[in-house]
Amino acid sequence: MSTKAYAPRLAEKYKKDVVPALVKKFNYTTMMQAPKLEKICLNRGVNGAVTDKKLVDIALDELTTITGQKAVSTMSKKDISNFKLRKNMPIGARVTLRGDKMFEFLDRLIAVALPRVRDFKGVSEKAFDGRGNYTLGVTEQIIFPEIDIDKVSRITGLDITFVTTANTDEEAYELLKELGMPFRDIKK
Repeated sequence: MSTKAYAPRLAEKYKKDVVPALVKKFNYTTMMQAPKLEKICLNRGVNGAVTDKKLVDIALDELTTITGQKAVSTMSKKDISNFKLRKNMPIGARVTLRGDKMFEFLDRLIAVALPRVRDFKGVSEKAFDGRGNYTLGVTEQIIFPEIDIDKVSRITGLDITFVTTANTDEEAYELLKELGMPFRDIKK
């Protein structure tokens, strides 16, 4: 009796559809040249974390709930007296996803969370960094169905960074587009 190992839907799509499409479009000599998604980093700065330590704990809980992986708090790097900030104070939360969890999160983001954004017309294609990475800003954490709206005390945003092995922004754009990222149509 053979049992097939679990693989996320987007991981299968990447192997079967995305890699051949990228090889054909960019005329790679081998499939190994095709760019791949390395990791997805979620980052969230917490406004008012200096005065209220519970806000960082809430941010950690929400990021852990959204991703299914334990989030860690980010610490301040230096003292800033105007903000009453001391070195090594918790001021945010972050989590890095790789492998199956990364593909599962991307699938949920594309299929469920982004369509819940108010007046959604697609994500901007101008947020590439020049090295093949893409950053997406989400203004409300309540677009994720894992978050219970009744328990949310403050609406806050977060940054989602897609780190790829692509050398150019064009390759990264095609990779994310093939995976299903809903970019805006700029040809109109």
